[in-house]
Amino acid sequence: MQDSRNTGVAINPWVIALTVMLATFMEVLDTSVANVALPHIAGSLSSTVDEATWVLTSYLVSNAIVLPLSGWFSSLIGRKRFYMLCVALFTVSSMLCGLAPSLTALIVCRILQGIGGGALQPISQAILVESFPRQKQGMAMAVYGMGVVVAPVIGPTLGGWITDNYSWRWIFLINIPVGALSLTLTSLLIWDPVYLVRKAWKGMKVDYIGLGLLSLGLAALEITLDDGQKNDWFGSNFIVTMAVIALIGLVGVVLWELRQKEPVVDFRMLQNRNFMLSTATMFLLGFVLYASTMLLPVFLQTLLGYSAMRSGMVLSPGGLVIAVTMPLVGFLLSKVEPRWLVIFGLSVSAFGLFGMAGFDLDIDYHTAMMARVVQSAGLAFLFVPINTMAFATVPREKMGSATGLINLARNIGGSSGIAIVTTLLARRTQFHQARLVGNMSPFDPNYVQALAGTAHMLASRGANATQAAAQAQGMFYGMLQRQSAMMAFVDSFYVLGIIFLAVVPLMFFVKKVGPHKGPVMME
Repeated sequence: MQDSRNTGVAINPWVIALTVMLATFMEVLDTSVANVALPHIAGSLSSTVDEATWVLTSYLVSNAIVLPLSGWFSSLIGRKRFYMLCVALFTVSSMLCGLAPSLTALIVCRILQGIGGGALQPISQAILVESFPRQKQGMAMAVYGMGVVVAPVIGPTLGGWITDNYSWRWIFLINIPVGALSLTLTSLLIWDPVYLVRKAWKGMKVDYIGLGLLSLGLAALEITLDDGQKNDWFGSNFIVTMAVIALIGLVGVVLWELRQKEPVVDFRMLQNRNFMLSTATMFLLGFVLYASTMLLPVFLQTLLGYSAMRSGMVLSPGGLVIAVTMPLVGFLLSKVEPRWLVIFGLSVSAFGLFGMAGFDLDIDYHTAMMARVVQSAGLAFLFVPINTMAFATVPREKMGSATGLINLARNIGGSSGIAIVTTLLARRTQFHQARLVGNMSPFDPNYVQALAGTAHMLASRGANATQAAAQAQGMFYGMLQRQSAMMAFVDSFYVLGIIFLAVVPLMFFVKKVGPHKGPVMME
């Protein structure tokens, strides 16, 4: 437990957990809550939807840059001070986003919001790990995980409801009271550990080259991922340039930081096998989580005609399942080795994704919802055990750097998942359309017969022969497009399921991390 420096009173770690979860939930929610409001933002600020997508991209870029730097900044100025500075910046920039008079102003404010929000997840995680004894850390991570995994699921639903009933500006303004409460509680309840305070006052050399390479590489990578499909990937000189800059920046920062005594990001931690494999698994978890959370609402809205609110309701029960199941997972970690829970979660979630791969254009609300519920039940068994495996052998003085790296992996995985699945969806739709159109030939008797029957039906309703023939062909082409898109969604869900199953063998290379049944002192 942490103790107050003013009163000497021990602070219940669960109070600390709820305190840091406030800001974390608020920050993760903001990565997805603005998605459904883009058309409204574009219309309100006299811009195109394509231009408005920079509202999302700018946040992700600045967020990704700060994530791996959280441990370094905590050591430089103190973790509590840095955490409160980030919460304050996030809250103030949220207010400015809500009041932005133009798209340019909104993008600048979103960059500031991303800078403030980027460090909230890893610092919250580091505080949680240190506030609980080892045998209770699984349950602590379950509470934290409820915020991190549930927030992206309910974000589009909440954003759609607020936008439809009030204004898109309120998706940012609602952060103000939450941020103020988080600042107050953090000021009263959170304290830096002694070892970190001592290190913060030592003075540290600022690695400007490492900072520059990291910022440049991550910014270029995010722009490449977010704008790749829109610009035809490597058919665009802009995307090629961004990809080359990303490669130079990221390879350069790794090579540079490995030679530094006080690196901005400690990549040497990846020599720890458990941490490296857990980070890779977290990348793929982010990939599948964000990709599937994007795919399902798009499928429901574009092919089945669901409203944004109704499609969000398909996802919401899955979020509830995660919230209910995660405490159970935290309890099971005291009984079962984490990697077995991960294998179980991967298998169940893959089963849910394969269920989605069985969708057709006639599925009902209940079928879609249950497939998401099954997938979500598996996701609940992943986040906490993966973190437990990752941090089990990490020295506590390295915890800030470790949480920054693993959260960066999840976020980059999410961006990669959305980018790759969007591309896969477009390319597979074209593939299936080219294949199916071969059946719409005037030499195919079945097609000719069906076309004639449809034209006759339209003619009987008042259309002349020419109109009826044209309308019939239009109807069949529309059916072709819907069926091609449906098959592309099936392919995408199937690929995501395969990715999860492919992770299972990695768990057998993880060094055994036994369940913690007794108290373990944290030095």
